[in-house]
Amino acid sequence: MLPPPAPQQTQILRRLLLPRAGGRLPRTVAVVGNAPLGPSAGRAAAIDAADLVVRMTTFAVDRHEPAIGTRTDVVVLHRAVRPGPDTFRDHADRLYLLAEPGRAFWESEPLPPWWPADLELIPISNREFTSRTRSAMRLGRVAVAWPTTGTLAVHLMHRLFPHARILLAGSSLLPGVPAARGPAAGLDHHWGGPVTLTPEHRLDREGRALASWQRAGWLEPLA
Repeated sequence: MLPPPAPQQTQILRRLLLPRAGGRLPRTVAVVGNAPLGPSAGRAAAIDAADLVVRMTTFAVDRHEPAIGTRTDVVVLHRAVRPGPDTFRDHADRLYLLAEPGRAFWESEPLPPWWPADLELIPISNREFTSRTRSAMRLGRVAVAWPTTGTLAVHLMHRLFPHARILLAGSSLLPGVPAARGPAAGLDHHWGGPVTLTPEHRLDREGRALASWQRAGWLEPLA
């Protein structure tokens, strides 16, 4: 069976997310990446107070000292995820979105057999969402390249809720955060060890895209 047309995919995904935001269009969406962050009660409170909280891949929420909050409504992950303590915790209470940008090229790996057997996944459409993020990063002429999960999640939330203010925390590409360089570089994480940056990513272009979205007024970094 063919997937529904792109506009229908947008409507379906939006309707799946709305109950996570209390049944109404969110005014604020917190997207929490995995870059190292120091303690901040203000940042943690802003994340937990958002109408929708999106986390991704390898993460652990606050247990003691406040830094990145405790709420998780939506998780964006991919097949090669290195799970953190909270990646699959209480998975039945969250919505999981599967990012698979490599499927547009050569990747076709099955889901890892050690994932929860009852994990319900909603694929993120490459045609409707990933391709548009690639365009926003000006990757059209790059043969094989795609956004990191964090940048894809930011652009996806804006596409779904264009009137919402997107709060971004824990991004390695925010001003003042040292970015990895080169295909063998590792990205440090708030929890766990660094994760190798694969050669399909272009962090310099992602950084420019995030900066342009901030200038546009809909993306607000949380220091």
